[in-house]
Amino acid sequence: MSQSRKQSGLPPLDWLRVFEAAGRHGNFTAAAQEQGATQAAVSQRIRNLESWLGRPLFSRGARGVTLTVDGESYLPLVQETLRTLEQGTVDLFGKSPREIRLAALSSHLDTLVLPRVVPFLAAYPDLRFVTNSVPLRSAFADESTALQLRYGRGPWPGRQAHLLHPEVLQPMMPTHWDPDDWKLRPAIELRGERPGWQEWARALNLPVPHFSGLNVDSMGHALRAARLGQGIVLGSRVLARHFLATDQLTLIDVPPLPCAEGYWLTWPDSFSASRRRRKLLEELIAALSQP
Repeated sequence: MSQSRKQSGLPPLDWLRVFEAAGRHGNFTAAAQEQGATQAAVSQRIRNLESWLGRPLFSRGARGVTLTVDGESYLPLVQETLRTLEQGTVDLFGKSPREIRLAALSSHLDTLVLPRVVPFLAAYPDLRFVTNSVPLRSAFADESTALQLRYGRGPWPGRQAHLLHPEVLQPMMPTHWDPDDWKLRPAIELRGERPGWQEWARALNLPVPHFSGLNVDSMGHALRAARLGQGIVLGSRVLARHFLATDQLTLIDVPPLPCAEGYWLTWPDSFSASRRRRKLLEELIAALSQP
């Protein structure tokens, strides 16, 4: 093949895939393991690619290989091209996803996901919906599940996010209590990032209620304690939706307190690259955004 022919076409896809793996790992041995080839085969394909391009892509030394300036410039172009080709192939010829995984705090799975996901699953009877319970909000940093339901202000580095529900706090109490006596009832304290009774009282120019002595670190626990008659709670309207609808709790007739935080569905950019996954994601968002 002549040099002019080489410059006007494209190198073989196999060479590009090997180069991408070697460039990403910075190591021919790791690239060989990933590609299911020998190190010698990887070295040969990269030499073929370098000969085809007429430029060295790696500097070889006693301690291993490093990308040259040309290699560093070429690697992101090759990666983006391979990613686009893979995504286009999946869009045109791939099958719809068979499984979708969602990670969230256990209380959020109970209150935000499971009550709303039924119509979504009915529309996808062959889809396996898998939930992963995250023990603490700080554990999301180590969570590998692509789809995550997070509480906060967003955004999160490296992740796209859609706000499902803004946080709105309002005092609540058991339904069987006399609504006129709520000021006489003790209040449950909740630790965490949400505004508390002090912020609510300051915003509405009302006195801070007296406390019951119960101090919890979970909105789920605070709502349960209120249902058990252990005090009034500055509760999350979205998390208490089921309890309010089934008359386990009732809203106290005072203004709510909107918050800067909310409940977000988040995912890495790569998750929504496929057209089929984007459609699935849009429908899941619609389901989880229901009032």
